Amino acid sequence: MTSTSLPIFGQGSQPAEEDGAELDYLAMPEEMATYRMPQLSVNLTSPALAPAKAVTDQLLHALRRFPQATGTIDLAGLDDTNRGFIDELLGEGEVSVLGGDGLRIQESVLAGVWRVRRLDGQNRLLADALEVGVMPRALTESAFAGAATQIDTTISDLPDGVMNALPLLAELNAKIADFRPGAEPHVINLSLLPQTEQDLALLDQRLGKGPVTILSRGYGNCRIDATATRNVWWVRYFNSQDTLILNTLEVSDVPNVACASAEDIADSLQRLQEILQVYA
Repeated sequence: MTSTSLPIFGQGSQPAEEDGAELDYLAMPEEMATYRMPQLSVNLTSPALAPAKAVTDQLLHALRRFPQATGTIDLAGLDDTNRGFIDELLGEGEVSVLGGDGLRIQESVLAGVWRVRRLDGQNRLLADALEVGVMPRALTESAFAGAATQIDTTISDLPDGVMNALPLLAELNAKIADFRPGAEPHVINLSLLPQTEQDLALLDQRLGKGPVTILSRGYGNCRIDATATRNVWWVRYFNSQDTLILNTLEVSDVPNVACASAEDIADSLQRLQEILQVYA
């Protein structure tokens, strides 16, 4: 094969400017979360872990049946020993959720396997369950409960400095009205649009703040906030230096970056089977 000379791009690949100035490149995340088999301190052959064994059997069944609905797997009745085993088995994955009414959701190291808890005002555990799916139902049911169905687009008494927020609100209203569950998301990339601080403040005020925040720690960090307007999410991506690198508004059921896929869940079934071969 004849070799060809390829152009080289990137920092350090081009000669310095005559005035001594150099391009300043935004640092990107250097590490990416990867799956590691959990290290368990005991195995499921212990008679004391019979309840945990029953949980793992139900979890295998739910993973095999996906995408058919299988309900939740209740963990509230487990004693400390069995709960500790399940904690070690599942670990903590990339996605966590804070919601209203004490809702706490943590994806496990098995993508698509979610730990769903509810706490009271004193952080005491009220409910504890597992659920297999793209995203737990508790999140989708609570994210926009009581949310507004349209955004206020009145133009009176706008703060000085507002330039482009109102057309975006009108665009969002049109997409909200047309949105149907399962539809393709509509994304507005605020990072590519000329936005003043007053624009962003007005968007934040008119959209309002919803009860759910999703944090995804995959490649860098992503914070996803439900707004107080139905099906509108504010999605912010940060690099490993916590610098905002992408700022978007999204009309969708739940942004895809937070969701497990069918392929993820198939992988989780295989991984759980491998774990149980070692420890059961």
